[in-house]
Amino acid sequence: MTTTEGADTQAGKLFAAPCEFFAGAASLSALPPEGRAEFAFIGRSNVGKSSLVNALTGRNALARVSQTPGRTRQINFFNLGDACTLVDLPGYGYAKIAKAEQARWQELIFTYLRGRACLKRAILLIDARRGLMESDHSVMALLDRAAVSYLAVLTKIDCVAREDQEQACTSALAELSRHGAAYPEVLATSAQSGAGVDELRQHIWSVLVANAGA
Repeated sequence: MTTTEGADTQAGKLFAAPCEFFAGAASLSALPPEGRAEFAFIGRSNVGKSSLVNALTGRNALARVSQTPGRTRQINFFNLGDACTLVDLPGYGYAKIAKAEQARWQELIFTYLRGRACLKRAILLIDARRGLMESDHSVMALLDRAAVSYLAVLTKIDCVAREDQEQACTSALAELSRHGAAYPEVLATSAQSGAGVDELRQHIWSVLVANAGA
């Protein structure tokens, strides 16, 4: 059995490997062929997806970070050491985008999530300052229906008062307990301070190992 220390070391090696952008898809026809295990990062616009992907891989500019919500307009694929693929999905729920454009992005995201056989786990990012919102519940219901396993990850936990951080995790976990596809754990992270980043690396590594040869 792998020890905790061993898992930490192996996860560190995985995320220290070269990580390169190799495909961007603004339509279903542009999706790359299925191959390596995929881990998809999904969340509301400006939840900090790109910042967290950069923190996980130890790179400052792997995924584009924008101060303007709604700028990511395609699904971006990153090859992590030929071991797995990290997928940065467009943010949802940004009201200032035209409804037709928002609907197109949402359909692209949802169709990817429903139909990607190599998707091993979705990483649902939740702004720790705001908690789960209506748009998050819609995505969770979709993931439940599609039987896509997902892990909830609180972002920007450093922006929450220390005495309130545990309650933020407890509240999110209580909501997740109502969803069949949700992994029974919540990770609290900060791309700025690095909090929770190692734990998320270990989670992804453990899923990858569990699915090896599947």
